[in-house]
Amino acid sequence: MVNKNLKVIILAAGEGTRLRPYTLDRPKCMVEIDGVSLIDRQLEVLKSEGIDDIVIIGGYKSEMLKRGDIKLKVNARYFETNMVWTLFSAEEELEGDVIVSYGDIVYSKNILKALIKSKADIAVTIDKKWEGYWRERNENPLDDAETLKLRKDGTISEIGQKPSSLEEIEGQYMGLMKFSSEGVRQIKSAFHSALESGKLLGKEVENSYMTDLLQFIVSIGGKVASVQIDEDWVEVDTVEDLHAPITLERVKRIRVI
Repeated sequence: MVNKNLKVIILAAGEGTRLRPYTLDRPKCMVEIDGVSLIDRQLEVLKSEGIDDIVIIGGYKSEMLKRGDIKLKVNARYFETNMVWTLFSAEEELEGDVIVSYGDIVYSKNILKALIKSKADIAVTIDKKWEGYWRERNENPLDDAETLKLRKDGTISEIGQKPSSLEEIEGQYMGLMKFSSEGVRQIKSAFHSALESGKLLGKEVENSYMTDLLQFIVSIGGKVASVQIDEDWVEVDTVEDLHAPITLERVKRIRVI
């Protein structure tokens, strides 16, 4: 399948301080699993679906992210900003139908297909079976997890808060989402509204996460759909993640073809 009208923006500005010493000489997304970097694994999946309009937004050691005809943008303030600022440092690339992905995840072709298939203006992939994976990564699954609550129609009513119990996590946010042209309009409006007020959900805009932006849209009545998956995917945040047996096991099960 060829997806000529779909753009993918990969947020890859991070230093990956929790992955040191592996990130002392490379960006977080360039850390390797079984000899292949996280970002190259992701690019392989995207290209297998015929997506060739890809933008990487780098920051830390961004020169290492140059890849042929893939457009490279840079968040020059990567060392003092977070995901939302990274995305909007290349705001001119936000047009039409856009997938936004974190650079430190690996996902299957089927997950990508499910997201592309969604007709929602804002769609976010979530893992309903997240708990088992989190227990392989952390002694306490509440560590490094965030709230995610769903309405009966599958739209998200809450995302990105600190959970006090497992019941507050009805799925795990993966860092992979899609916006239609209307969805892009909504996130641009939310971002610029936050810039004018100086805050996004009480946080400095520069230090806001994508989940803050999504929660803001929910809070003003916007619809954020969930795309619920049960395929293998991988997130690498820490040295423990990198060395966890589940990481290599899952990567080997993720098939491109």
